[in-house]
Amino acid sequence: MSTEQQSTSNLSLKEKAVSFLQLVASGQVLEAYKRYISPDFSHHNPYFRGDAESLMLAMEENAKQNPDKKLDVKLAIQENETVAVHSHVKQNPEDLGGAVVHIFRFQDGKIAELWDVGQPIPEESPNENGIF
Repeated sequence: MSTEQQSTSNLSLKEKAVSFLQLVASGQVLEAYKRYISPDFSHHNPYFRGDAESLMLAMEENAKQNPDKKLDVKLAIQENETVAVHSHVKQNPEDLGGAVVHIFRFQDGKIAELWDVGQPIPEESPNENGIF
């Protein structure tokens, strides 16, 4: 087992989910997939085919278009093999961004299934509590 494999195998599932998102946001999509994605991976993003390669290519394209993307994790929750991560994602520094929740189902320590839901942050809101 390589040093990299050993270091990722010692992470909790919650830490793996957050690391995956941080790598993707920083443009290291292929590395994120190598470390964390199961061979049987599927996802539920309605804009792409449900296989790993389709989503990976879309993530790589987004990283090229948005090299200054920022991901700020607000909360990560783990229950058994399921992890939910609530984040503030900004495509560029001027972007207000969006509130995004990624839900991961792990199997044998790897991400087997992924859901993502999000909403854009409005310029103005009557809610004094803010989106986060």
